[in-house]
Amino acid sequence: MELFQIKRATDVMQAIESARRYPDNQPEGASTRFLAGGTTLLDLMKLDVERPTQVIDIHRLPLDRVEAIDGGGVTIGATMRNTDLANHPLIKAHYPVLSQALLSGASAQLRNMATTGGNLMQRTRCVYFRDTATPCNKREPGSGCSAIDGFNRNLAILGTSDHCIATNPSDMNVAMTALEATVHVESTQGKRSIAIDDFFLLPGTTPERETALNPGELITHVTLPAPTPGSRSVYLKLRDRASYEFALASAAVVATVSSGRIEHIRIALGGVGVKPWRSREAEASLLGRAPDATTFQAAAEVALRLARPQSQNGFKVELAMRCLQHTLKLATQTA
Repeated sequence: MELFQIKRATDVMQAIESARRYPDNQPEGASTRFLAGGTTLLDLMKLDVERPTQVIDIHRLPLDRVEAIDGGGVTIGATMRNTDLANHPLIKAHYPVLSQALLSGASAQLRNMATTGGNLMQRTRCVYFRDTATPCNKREPGSGCSAIDGFNRNLAILGTSDHCIATNPSDMNVAMTALEATVHVESTQGKRSIAIDDFFLLPGTTPERETALNPGELITHVTLPAPTPGSRSVYLKLRDRASYEFALASAAVVATVSSGRIEHIRIALGGVGVKPWRSREAEASLLGRAPDATTFQAAAEVALRLARPQSQNGFKVELAMRCLQHTLKLATQTA
């Protein structure tokens, strides 16, 4: 770990003003990172993957609340702890898929520290990204992707490129994608809102750029729209062991069934994509259809149609299809 300066922010404007003085994306210059729970950032700093010159501690900022929005929906502060968010009455009652996703992630100790904003910024668990002795385009652009010809069992099959096949590891992000969340950020240039599906970027030829955030922008909160009346939502995670493990495949589904037909459907997949994977094609194939095994199988095939498995993760195609089919069955069951 290299030497760095740490500052404690007392308000949002102070935090972003401090970040402005240390512009990001300057390999030989200064850079800054915001610190809340630190469950990812501190690990990466110890491994020399992240080398910020300045760390701004934001965990005491008043961004740790869940509040109802007039007309429906909720706002979730960026420093809200995962445990508190998963167990909040508004989330459990109206967005169970998010509560389920959060409680399936990591350990209780980590959930007690991890935050909403930090989870949105969570970086891949690809072993080559975390090992500075090996080439990684995400860590060092232009150096190559060791995973393509190396250990890739846990990596992505959707949205990959010849430059990167790393997965987004978050459970929360998958549920947020199915719920069509909006990420709100602030900088010295003002405020802006980013639809979550636009927040995460495909690797393409620039895998080092993972999100739509600009240098110096701070996530302040996330908003969720009002739940569709009569909808059910479910998160299902498949992994090598029952706890403290990342998904090999997961699915978040929000569905409404009326008169024996699927009236509203949102699908997001995890563990298989370079970003939380929204499948609009699968959603379109389900609208107006009866919720049965044949319909679900056809939708799963559509969702995985563009999969590009690597040498060791071809099993993820069938695993993700089965995961999605079962989640669709659970989400469309009538009480």
